[in-house]
Amino acid sequence: MNEIDNIRRQRLLDEITKTPYFELLGVQIEAFEDAPILSAMGADHLIGNINLPALHGGVLGSLLECAASMMLLDKNPQGVTPRLVNIDVDYLRTGRPVKTYASASLVRQGRRVASVKAQLWQEARDRPIAIARVQFLLDRTGRTDANHG
Repeated sequence: MNEIDNIRRQRLLDEITKTPYFELLGVQIEAFEDAPILSAMGADHLIGNINLPALHGGVLGSLLECAASMMLLDKNPQGVTPRLVNIDVDYLRTGRPVKTYASASLVRQGRRVASVKAQLWQEARDRPIAIARVQFLLDRTGRTDANHG
């Protein structure tokens, strides 16, 4: 990837993280490896169980979805809009309200559908707190109107 591609990539991903959905979750781009690594802090409004305390399961699922969609947006040319078809989440450990990292990798991609594996971790990447299998429909027309999906 050349310097211009890197700048274009960074601008696209920066724009996405400034959307209200990402801001509510507190998602930031932490680093780049094969795909963006995202991070989010465990803010009070994201806690589901105040007795433990633990992050809400919906927040964990949302972070997994964010990582999967960001990876697809990073890997595919502009004009491809990933539309969520299904997400299957396995909650492995309690997600404490601390900095949480998310990454995703492509399992398989065809012309119309992509399958992605995503994971969340806190202390160590080899000890995920949740993993997901995510399927997307790849809309190559760029249309987002109500009549198209």
